[in-house]
Amino acid sequence: MWSDVITLFREYMGTGLIVIWFLLSLVYLWIREKRKHFRILFVYVPVILLLLFFNPLFARIVYGAVGNEIYYRILWLLPITLTIAFAGADIYGQLRGRTKYVFAVCAAVLIMVSGSFVYNNPYFRKAENRYHVPQSVVDICDAIEVEGREVTAVFPAELLQYVRQYSGKVCMPYGREILVERWTHLNDLYDVMEAEVIDAESLTRKAREQACNYIILPADKEILGNLADYHFERFGETGGYVIYRDGDW
Repeated sequence: MWSDVITLFREYMGTGLIVIWFLLSLVYLWIREKRKHFRILFVYVPVILLLLFFNPLFARIVYGAVGNEIYYRILWLLPITLTIAFAGADIYGQLRGRTKYVFAVCAAVLIMVSGSFVYNNPYFRKAENRYHVPQSVVDICDAIEVEGREVTAVFPAELLQYVRQYSGKVCMPYGREILVERWTHLNDLYDVMEAEVIDAESLTRKAREQACNYIILPADKEILGNLADYHFERFGETGGYVIYRDGDW
């Protein structure tokens, strides 16, 4: 348990340099800041949260109630940036002449080298549209939406998390929750959709069982059989995905 808590803290804090500035700021404000409302926000709150986070008894209770996946979110409550900024501004305000400008430049440099370039993260990419979802999702939803009613479509796993962000009229037999290990529910349709080779008969049958009007498949997905033989007609293709529509609908 203790090692898990330490690992969570280390992973959350990245390179660790920000933690050093945060702790130094805490010590500085503990000694320097006398105003009660500022002490509560920038000293007492961070200290109490850190004591709770590293408390084995508290960790055991939280782990038992909600699991270990969200325990690190306690760290979201830490006013790390605010504390560092407030301490830095206080020091800056006490300096005079050229010294304050030297301090400002050094502080800015230290902050910059304490992290990593966020846009190197593989989860960041240039937005394809104003909705900040893959354009293929926008095109697919626009193509299958029916005015005045909802439709149900089954999507490949890589698109699940984006559909609801864009459209409230396109329903799905399962959503993003099926990708999260602790939320995973058994779903035969998902298993068929994500198989290396899709069985057309099994896919169309299970899609109908879950009232799916459309099936969305990657254009390069290998399919055993032909969906048209089971009355799922090729409705269109966009963004590297093929849309099949239930001909009996």
